[in-house]
Amino acid sequence: MSWNPVLDHSIPLGDQVDAIETVIIPRARDLGGFEVRRALPSAQRQMVGPFIFFDQMGPAEFLTGKGIDVRPHPHIGLATVTYLLRGRIHHRDSLGTDAWIAPGEVNLMLAGNGITHSERMDGPAARAPQSLFGLQTWLALPKDNEDDPAAFVNAAADVLPVLEGEGKLVRLILGHGWGEKAGVQTPSETLYADATLAAGAVLPLPDDHEDRGVFILSGEVSAGGVTYPAGQMLVFRPGDRLGIKAGAQGARVMLLGGATMDGPRHIWWNFVASSKERIDAAKEAWRAGDWRHGRFSLPKGDDAEFIPAPEH
Repeated sequence: MSWNPVLDHSIPLGDQVDAIETVIIPRARDLGGFEVRRALPSAQRQMVGPFIFFDQMGPAEFLTGKGIDVRPHPHIGLATVTYLLRGRIHHRDSLGTDAWIAPGEVNLMLAGNGITHSERMDGPAARAPQSLFGLQTWLALPKDNEDDPAAFVNAAADVLPVLEGEGKLVRLILGHGWGEKAGVQTPSETLYADATLAAGAVLPLPDDHEDRGVFILSGEVSAGGVTYPAGQMLVFRPGDRLGIKAGAQGARVMLLGGATMDGPRHIWWNFVASSKERIDAAKEAWRAGDWRHGRFSLPKGDDAEFIPAPEH
């Protein structure tokens, strides 16, 4: 049975409950002219379905020669999903992948037992001003998949299912919803979609997922008679049949969720695991720095530097 705190019978919910179980106000951090708003993990929720990490990157404008410049670093026990609305990021990893991530694409990197990657806005693109706006999320892996080999999958924007009608345009990024299924396979049941709503449009939430959330990118939406502005994440109670309604200026939202995990997860730096022992083993392997024979190696073509593990 999956683990979901909302389904814990020791927590009284009463006879009448709101449609919204949790409202999460993301924490904002300025990374030097570049703002990241983190909704997950939060004090209210560690995960929504398999989503254990949810960052809005930007929107930001960079001067010539400036931009994201993240040195090689490791991951275990998760799958990263990078989805851009504007801008491009140069991705290189220890599998040998060397690719530019473009807007509207799905880029899923399965870390499994271990992978190293870098994310930069470099090369010829850096010779002109650049912009960036997007989402980076992590999916926690089920216990049976934590030791899977690493992998990287890219799906072009034009192969993703798109549903359109009645003032709604929905691109299904991962998983299934509204009778459609995305082509990129995920380790567990997942819902991830990008929806643009015209003023007053109503979008029903898929009711075949245990966990469902909505992150408001722009505009505002109402649910259960309450209006919510951009920059908030709404987490809905399992099983409720409901929808969200766009405000007078319309709205753009990201829908996320799926099956809840088979227990809580430990998080340290870029590592996610079902036990502290797994975290400790990965920590020691990265600090050992044996790129030739050890658990981790550096990306080909970007192996001159790396991010050291934090002290604590």
